[in-house]
Amino acid sequence: MSHFFAYLSRMKFIRRWGLMYNTYPENIQEHSLRVALIAHTLAIIRNRVFGGGLNPERTATLALYHDATEVLTGDLPAPIKYFNPEIRQASKNVEAAAAQRLFEMLPVGLRDAYETFFFDAEADHEHHELVKAADKLCAYMKCLEEVGAGNREFSQAEKALRESVEAIGLPEVAYFLEIFIPSFKLTLDELC
Repeated sequence: MSHFFAYLSRMKFIRRWGLMYNTYPENIQEHSLRVALIAHTLAIIRNRVFGGGLNPERTATLALYHDATEVLTGDLPAPIKYFNPEIRQASKNVEAAAAQRLFEMLPVGLRDAYETFFFDAEADHEHHELVKAADKLCAYMKCLEEVGAGNREFSQAEKALRESVEAIGLPEVAYFLEIFIPSFKLTLDELC
């Protein structure tokens, strides 16, 4: 018997943005889907617009699992996670232990198919790079939505995340910012 998917099904219970007032709550299951959609698109942009050769489906699948360990650890808010180098390293250690535990829940005969979702990001560096970029873009999009809904709680985070996303320096991210992000500042009536 494997508890792997029973644990993954609990992603819907892990809330993001725990220190901030939200006009609508976001859980890691919703977030992971959104990151997968954006990561997939970033890979397509890299391939079609900038001559890359990545596998968009691989990128999307890595994104689906990028926060899976949080079913064991919870979502540690960034101000805490990055408070100082010791806490950051301790957080990495906890995440690594959670990844190992979750991975070991898989039947032995399936583990090799899931290994890169939990370990050795350097072996798949370009795909993981786009997942990280998509993760930041999604955080920025959440801020835009919250500010657009009148929630000033996200105003500073929006500015900081915009700078952080722009600093990524990937052409596909700049393309995404230019082509897709402006729509997030529109109302539904303006989108029609």
